[in-house]
Amino acid sequence: KNNFKINQYIVTVFILYIFGCSKEPSEFELLNKPNPKGIYGNSLSNGIIRDVTQLLKNPDKYLNEDILATGIVKEVCPMRGCWIKINDKSSDYNLRIKVTDGDIVFPLSSKGKQADIQGVFTKLEFSENQARKWKMHLAEEKGIKLNLDEIVLNPSDLFEYRINAHGTKIY
Repeated sequence: KNNFKINQYIVTVFILYIFGCSKEPSEFELLNKPNPKGIYGNSLSNGIIRDVTQLLKNPDKYLNEDILATGIVKEVCPMRGCWIKINDKSSDYNLRIKVTDGDIVFPLSSKGKQADIQGVFTKLEFSENQARKWKMHLAEEKGIKLNLDEIVLNPSDLFEYRINAHGTKIY
């Protein structure tokens, strides 16, 4: 009878260990992580780090290249943490850093922190309809409802430079 209790105890401890210690944090927990410092995705390789202004002064030079970039996090996707926007002190333009939804979750607490990013520098081009839908989607992420027909477009709404990141360091 004692052996049975000991075995039952061992099995119970083992089950608690497996389910208690190996639990991955949920996307919600990752999004709301209080300390964002760390590596997200792959580690960064060595190379020349460029800021937003350098990239956007001559974007065609870097298009479709795997690059290292740096900037201050200005905005984080409030829904899933699937993108951040960065800029540097000499630019008004924010550069979107996009990751595959769910693969990497940038914490909301990243805002105001420095980020180094490695990924492919790309340019998305939108039709007017796509641009309106994109603006509507971005507003909805912030809880703002827009009427698709009332969205006014600027020429800059028809394209977006971004980095499709595979590694980011926030510090």
